[in-house]
Amino acid sequence: MKTQLPTAIIGGGPVALAAAAQLVKRNMPFILFERGTHIASSVLSWKHVRMFSPWEFNIDTAAKELLTQTGWQAPAKDHMPTGLELVNRYLLPLSHLNQLQPFIHLQSTVKAVYRKGFDKMKTAGRELASFIIEYEHNGMLLRKEASAVIDATGTWLTPNPMSTSGHPAEGEKNNKDHIQYGIPDILGADKERYAGKNIVVVGSGHSAIQSLTLLNELKMNIPETTIHWVLRKQRVTDAFGGGENDGLPARGALGTRANQYVQQGNVQVHTPFLIDQIKQETDTLSLHGSKLDKAYSIAKIDEVIVATGARPDFSFHTELRYAADTAVESVPQLADLIDPNIHSCGTVRPHGEAELRQPEKDFYIVGSKSYGRAPTFLLATGYEQVRSVVAALAGDFKAAREVQLHLPETGVCSVSRSTEISDNSNSCCASTPMRIPIRPIAVTRISSGCCSSNNASSSCETDTGC
Repeated sequence: MKTQLPTAIIGGGPVALAAAAQLVKRNMPFILFERGTHIASSVLSWKHVRMFSPWEFNIDTAAKELLTQTGWQAPAKDHMPTGLELVNRYLLPLSHLNQLQPFIHLQSTVKAVYRKGFDKMKTAGRELASFIIEYEHNGMLLRKEASAVIDATGTWLTPNPMSTSGHPAEGEKNNKDHIQYGIPDILGADKERYAGKNIVVVGSGHSAIQSLTLLNELKMNIPETTIHWVLRKQRVTDAFGGGENDGLPARGALGTRANQYVQQGNVQVHTPFLIDQIKQETDTLSLHGSKLDKAYSIAKIDEVIVATGARPDFSFHTELRYAADTAVESVPQLADLIDPNIHSCGTVRPHGEAELRQPEKDFYIVGSKSYGRAPTFLLATGYEQVRSVVAALAGDFKAAREVQLHLPETGVCSVSRSTEISDNSNSCCASTPMRIPIRPIAVTRISSGCCSSNNASSSCETDTGC
């Protein structure tokens, strides 16, 4: 009975649709839940952003096979798509295929997943019980039964707050009308919000630098625009990355541009500024905290852009036996490979079903959510994850164990000059910025940040969220 039930896919982004394509390829039923009104709704929220990686690494093999059968033409493999292009040229046609469309449920927010007739405590007979997916659609709470569950919801909808504690800064929620998370469309839909304003960008990763890039372009046209950059790092130079040594040139160029903005005086840097409070001061805001153990603040701020990363949402897993690393909140077996406390470079060995396996049989967390809070992920890695997971669900464990992954051959690893890391075969890093060969199969290439602008010279590496 259980084997006749569909596999439930939670999420409607690139990795979720890749899972659906892999299931179709193996003639296995599925049902997919997307909370938005449109497939890949999270991707559409950064539609103005260009990815770091080209089309070659952004299309799943099973999905490509299905699309090609309809006469679909793959985009030029060396072109780097925007979020909108990713949806319109790939994800939307994929979701409209006859093999997929009838089983995709839009505006369906999953509220809970559990075993039929079992709470988390009960063990005997647990693995034989089907899963129940509770979801909300048009104000009604509905249920679907499934034989397995693949959680590909990503982390884009649960951004980190601006404070260093992991909890929202005091006043952060109350002033949410003046705060945007991620990468706003500064030169497009959000232009009036930022033009000529006093703006703070919080964060040191590629998402923050992308917003700085857009704001700098805005400032070129509207000089009254003032840009502040708040970082937690000891030195602003630590945020510039590998530059020309980066294996993905468009990403490496970001750090170079950020350096130029700072040197030219177009961006006012505040580092290390640890924010713990945001106050409303008549018509403006002020940020308060500490800098080098002394009280510090920035006043007369109109808008704040928070680009401090994101985290997974486990709220609908409470009655499942799932595991997450206590620090990174990733799938446990990936933690040591991606923990930024250990690694500052973007390498992780290929992995599949065995590493993603949860205590709850036939339940998997995949995609950027499998990386937890780590800001490093590549779509091709997620595609390989679901290929392996679906193979295991089909009972093809030989295929599940095989690694079928082709990724860029070069990457970059950079660490602070003050950090001492031994140079050995078990380390991906060295004491100074260096180039690391990344060969297909041997090592996986992942990004070290998120997103970009609508400028053709900028690009982004992302999942459904980034």
